[in-house]
Amino acid sequence: AKEGQNFSWTFLLCFCAGGVLAVNMTIPNTLIRGKLGGEALLSVRYDSFSLDLPVIKWLLKREKSVTVVQSIGTDIIGTLRPEYRDRILVFGNGTLLLHNLRFADDGTYDVEISITDDTFPGEGSITLTVDESISRPYINMESSSLLELSENVVLNCSHDNGTRTTYRWFKGGKLLTNETRFVFSPDQKLLTIKRVLMADDDVYSCTVENPVGNMTSLPIRLTVYKRSSLYIILSTGGIFLLITLVTICAYCVLPKMPQHNGINAVTSLYILQQKVTLFINGLILLHSVSRE
Repeated sequence: AKEGQNFSWTFLLCFCAGGVLAVNMTIPNTLIRGKLGGEALLSVRYDSFSLDLPVIKWLLKREKSVTVVQSIGTDIIGTLRPEYRDRILVFGNGTLLLHNLRFADDGTYDVEISITDDTFPGEGSITLTVDESISRPYINMESSSLLELSENVVLNCSHDNGTRTTYRWFKGGKLLTNETRFVFSPDQKLLTIKRVLMADDDVYSCTVENPVGNMTSLPIRLTVYKRSSLYIILSTGGIFLLITLVTICAYCVLPKMPQHNGINAVTSLYILQQKVTLFINGLILLHSVSRE
């Protein structure tokens, strides 16, 4: 019994001191961000007491794991799957290089390195994400000119390319957050300004981000005009009524001319026309001042 106890302690001491041969694997980065069409380096390192070449195996986790590559050192064993041909390279330390990344490459990769003389293999996992670069975004809205106290205006941050995107909005160069009148859609792609005020007259832009980059739109100007009673009259077609009234009044105050005097009739018509024109110009001037 005493001899058996001594053997157990000897085995335990050897194990704690590294006497049991095993591959010790190190993974510097367990999350790699890849760009569509680019390349990704799934980097690993290992230590072993053995001088034999390692057997390296990379698997892509799926419902049924897919074997990416197996090699002895850098020499690939067997035939690669069609989707990996001419796209992968295995280094002597177990590192895997993937070229010409595809969306299908997105996932978690398991790596196992074993050496004949070692009792335990080294194992680890690396997650690779593959995203498309973002094209420059642009802002869409129904109108860039609005009347004060309008109900709603919706700004849409659009872009042609990009995956796994997030959005941020800026007003006058300052980051906007959800508040009473500035409301974002759940993905923050849409910005709704409720009940537009004069204070909303400003420059707006949006930034789109994803794991491989970010892009900011060109700024767009939102112009807000001050609401006034004159503007309401003009904007509801009241100008036609005003012109009619002015014409009638102007005609009434013109001096009576002989009925058959052609020259005087033309003169009266000209005077009437000038007065109506002056009045309309005055309305337009007042309208312009009210906008400012």
